[in-house]
Amino acid sequence: MARIAGVNIPTNKRVVVALQAIHGIGPALAGEIVEKANIDKARRVNELSDAEILQIREAIDRDYLVEGDLRRETAMNIKRLMDLGCYRGLRHRRSLPVRGQRTHTNARTRKGPAKAIAGKKK
Repeated sequence: MARIAGVNIPTNKRVVVALQAIHGIGPALAGEIVEKANIDKARRVNELSDAEILQIREAIDRDYLVEGDLRRETAMNIKRLMDLGCYRGLRHRRSLPVRGQRTHTNARTRKGPAKAIAGKKK
Protein backbone atom coordinates (compact mmCIF):
# COMPACT_ATOMS: atom_id res chain seq x y z
CA MET A 1 0.00 0.00 0.00
CA ALA A 2 1.64 3.21 -1.19
CA ARG A 3 0.79 6.32 0.81
CA ILE A 4 1.50 9.64 -0.91
CA ALA A 5 0.38 13.08 0.35
CA GLY A 6 -1.72 11.42 3.05
CA VAL A 7 -3.69 9.30 0.56
CA ASN A 8 -3.49 5.55 0.04
CA ILE A 9 -3.20 5.23 -3.73
CA PRO A 10 -4.60 2.10 -5.44
CA THR A 11 -1.91 -0.58 -5.79
CA ASN A 12 -3.16 -2.53 -8.81
CA LYS A 13 -3.46 0.46 -11.18
CA ARG A 14 -0.86 2.09 -13.40
CA VAL A 15 1.14 4.82 -11.66
CA VAL A 16 -0.27 7.66 -13.79
CA VAL A 17 -3.86 6.60 -13.06
CA ALA A 18 -3.25 5.89 -9.36
CA LEU A 19 -1.73 9.35 -8.73
CA GLN A 20 -5.02 10.90 -9.86
CA ALA A 21 -6.59 9.61 -6.62
CA ILE A 22 -4.81 12.53 -4.92
CA HIS A 23 -6.85 15.74 -4.80
CA GLY A 24 -5.22 18.31 -7.08
CA ILE A 25 -3.54 15.86 -9.46
CA GLY A 26 -5.13 15.22 -12.84
CA PRO A 27 -3.95 13.38 -15.94
CA ALA A 28 -1.47 16.04 -17.10
CA LEU A 29 0.10 16.60 -13.67
CA ALA A 30 0.35 12.85 -13.05
CA GLY A 31 2.27 12.47 -16.31
CA GLU A 32 4.64 15.30 -15.32
CA ILE A 33 5.30 13.79 -11.90
CA VAL A 34 6.08 10.35 -13.35
CA GLU A 35 8.49 11.93 -15.86
CA LYS A 36 10.27 13.90 -13.11
CA ALA A 37 10.68 10.72 -11.07
CA ASN A 38 12.00 8.84 -14.16
CA ILE A 39 9.42 6.06 -13.92
CA ASP A 40 7.84 4.26 -16.87
CA LYS A 41 4.17 5.23 -17.33
CA ALA A 42 3.15 1.63 -18.01
CA ARG A 43 4.34 0.33 -14.62
CA ARG A 44 1.89 -0.44 -11.86
CA VAL A 45 2.08 0.83 -8.29
CA ASN A 46 2.69 -2.63 -6.79
CA GLU A 47 5.78 -3.00 -9.04
CA LEU A 48 7.41 0.16 -7.65
CA SER A 49 10.24 0.01 -5.15
CA ASP A 50 10.25 2.06 -1.94
CA ALA A 51 12.90 4.35 -3.43
CA GLU A 52 10.71 5.11 -6.47
CA ILE A 53 7.70 5.84 -4.28
CA LEU A 54 9.90 8.15 -2.22
CA GLN A 55 10.97 9.96 -5.44
CA ILE A 56 7.31 10.48 -6.39
CA ARG A 57 6.45 11.69 -2.89
CA GLU A 58 9.35 14.17 -2.89
CA ALA A 59 8.47 15.48 -6.37
CA ILE A 60 4.89 16.13 -5.26
CA ASP A 61 5.89 17.77 -1.97
CA ARG A 62 8.49 19.96 -3.64
CA ASP A 63 6.58 21.23 -6.69
CA TYR A 64 2.81 20.90 -6.24
CA LEU A 65 0.02 22.02 -3.93
CA VAL A 66 -2.20 19.00 -3.21
CA GLU A 67 -4.73 17.56 -0.74
CA GLY A 68 -5.12 19.49 2.54
CA ASP A 69 -3.06 22.51 1.53
CA LEU A 70 -4.98 22.88 -1.73
CA ARG A 71 -8.36 22.47 0.01
CA ARG A 72 -7.31 25.02 2.65
CA GLU A 73 -6.22 27.54 0.00
CA THR A 74 -9.48 27.13 -1.92
CA ALA A 75 -11.52 27.61 1.28
CA MET A 76 -9.48 30.70 2.18
CA ASN A 77 -10.06 32.18 -1.30
CA ILE A 78 -13.82 31.69 -0.92
CA LYS A 79 -13.75 33.11 2.62
CA ARG A 80 -11.83 36.16 1.33
CA LEU A 81 -14.51 36.80 -1.30
CA MET A 82 -17.23 36.48 1.32
CA ASP A 83 -15.46 38.87 3.73
CA LEU A 84 -14.98 41.45 0.95
CA GLY A 85 -18.71 41.40 0.26
CA CYS A 86 -18.15 41.34 -3.50
CA TYR A 87 -20.78 39.86 -5.81
CA ARG A 88 -19.12 36.43 -5.98
CA GLY A 89 -18.79 36.41 -2.19
CA LEU A 90 -22.48 37.19 -1.75
CA ARG A 91 -23.41 34.36 -4.12
CA HIS A 92 -21.25 31.95 -2.09
CA ARG A 93 -22.82 33.19 1.16
CA ARG A 94 -26.35 32.59 -0.17
CA SER A 95 -25.47 29.21 -1.72
CA LEU A 96 -26.43 30.34 -5.19
CA PRO A 97 -24.57 29.77 -8.49
CA VAL A 98 -21.49 31.98 -8.63
CA ARG A 99 -20.65 32.04 -12.33
CA GLY A 100 -23.70 33.64 -13.92
CA GLN A 101 -25.97 30.62 -14.34
CA ARG A 102 -29.73 31.04 -14.26
CA THR A 103 -31.64 30.30 -11.05
CA HIS A 104 -35.30 30.57 -12.12
CA THR A 105 -35.11 26.93 -13.12
CA ASN A 106 -32.22 24.53 -12.58
CA ALA A 107 -29.41 25.32 -10.08
CA ARG A 108 -30.72 22.50 -7.87
CA THR A 109 -27.23 21.21 -7.10
CA ARG A 110 -26.24 24.52 -5.56
CA LYS A 111 -29.62 25.45 -3.99
CA GLY A 112 -30.48 22.01 -2.63
CA PRO A 113 -33.77 20.12 -2.91
CA ALA A 114 -36.82 22.12 -3.97
CA LYS A 115 -38.87 23.61 -1.14
CA ALA A 116 -42.67 23.64 -1.40
CA ILE A 117 -44.36 27.05 -1.30
CA ALA A 118 -47.60 27.21 0.68
CA GLY A 119 -50.71 28.49 -1.13
CA LYS A 120 -49.18 28.03 -4.57
CA LYS A 121 -51.35 25.08 -5.68
CA LYS A 122 -54.69 25.88 -7.28
